[in-house]
Amino acid sequence: MAANAENMITLTIAEHDVGNSNLPGATTPDAQDLVITNNSALGIYEATIGGRTAAGLVYSKVGNRVVLLATSVLPEFRGQGIAAKLIGGVLDELRTQGKTATVTCPFATAFVNAHPDYADVLDPAFPRSPTTGHGH
Repeated sequence: MAANAENMITLTIAEHDVGNSNLPGATTPDAQDLVITNNSALGIYEATIGGRTAAGLVYSKVGNRVVLLATSVLPEFRGQGIAAKLIGGVLDELRTQGKTATVTCPFATAFVNAHPDYADVLDPAFPRSPTTGHGH
């Protein structure tokens, strides 16, 4: 992912890569090959498809809370719902680990707003950055 960072596109609003954000309804033929890994050395959750980096979610850790900072998708993977699958997968994993999240990335904020079933993963004291969560 780090080597591909200059080719990534940062998502800022939901319209960029919403696709079919419900995980069971895959929008990409290779969705079954989507693998999410935590590159903790770089602070990036990476999504790969068929062994190729497709997207990344930059984060930082504050105690037991993970701050989701920015979502990026390589151009050839845009419009396939991969960013939504990445964010959903990361939030599912944080829930499993008993961790909470703060979303500062506008795309992640839009995702959480559209999927209230993830409200329990948001940190009660710091669910969103003060500059996110407002309508566009």
